Amino acid sequence: MATSPGYVADKAALLRRLARIEGQVRGIARMVEEDRYCIDVLTQVAAVGTALTTVAKKLLDAHVEHCVADALASGDRAEVNEKTRELLEAVERFTKTR
Repeated sequence: MATSPGYVADKAALLRRLARIEGQVRGIARMVEEDRYCIDVLTQVAAVGTALTTVAKKLLDAHVEHCVADALASGDRAEVNEKTRELLEAVERFTKTR
């Protein structure tokens, strides 16, 4: 089994992106507090959704390139099955929200 998550090489960039998204969400809350026009708020909500989707895709890619690839290279059938199952469940969760 892998000792570190697949995204560890991109951890700093992911954390920076998540901090920007957090700022965007706070901005949306301010917009609502200020009674801003609903379409403007919805535009920002859509931008946050897109940004989170981008983060999710990077994490999913890291899982495939690191965790699943390591399991395949190990030759451990149980590990391959576990990582494949995790991948399929993640894809299912990810596509259910679309």
